[in-house]
Amino acid sequence: MSYSVGEVADLAGVTVRTLHHYDEIGLLSPGDRTAGGYRRYDEADLERLERVLFYRELGFPLEEIATILAGSTHPSSHLRWQHRLLRHRIARLQEMVGLIEKEMEANEMGISLTPEERFEIFGDFVPEDYYQEVQERWGDTDAYKQSQRRVTAYTKEDWVQLKTKSSEIERQFADAMRAGVAANSDEAMGLAEKHRQP
Repeated sequence: MSYSVGEVADLAGVTVRTLHHYDEIGLLSPGDRTAGGYRRYDEADLERLERVLFYRELGFPLEEIATILAGSTHPSSHLRWQHRLLRHRIARLQEMVGLIEKEMEANEMGISLTPEERFEIFGDFVPEDYYQEVQERWGDTDAYKQSQRRVTAYTKEDWVQLKTKSSEIERQFADAMRAGVAANSDEAMGLAEKHRQP
């Protein structure tokens, strides 16, 4: 069974011109030609074309693909390597999706800081990790909507001031606890109110 250049182009979703170019550079030369000089491709040619197109999809330049294909003719070698390359690409894409989702959540939460500013302010704490829980628990409340409107206007200085204030209140809570202040005392209630205030 052999195929014309037009049939192969249709099967592979490439142009006839692409197949001619692959032939000219020696990347994929047809296994046969008709008496009139027309290219005829056999099954082995189609398998090689499949490998070429797969490596192209992975971003390899044609010269490098030619070198790769010259190094091993066994299909299983290429399949194993392509499988590894794809797994690596998938992992990288999933990592990128995760970063984009975090950035989307940060935008929705009104946190528009550079990565350096985010690290400087939040350290290892990642606010977006709690976004889904916050949405589920308070997302439809007026208080949450009001908070979101306020937060979207925060600058880096506002976040720094908020972090400083929060750290100070946490220190006061710890001091009160170490001093044995009762949870229902006026002092403890005053600290709780201070913590509650925006």
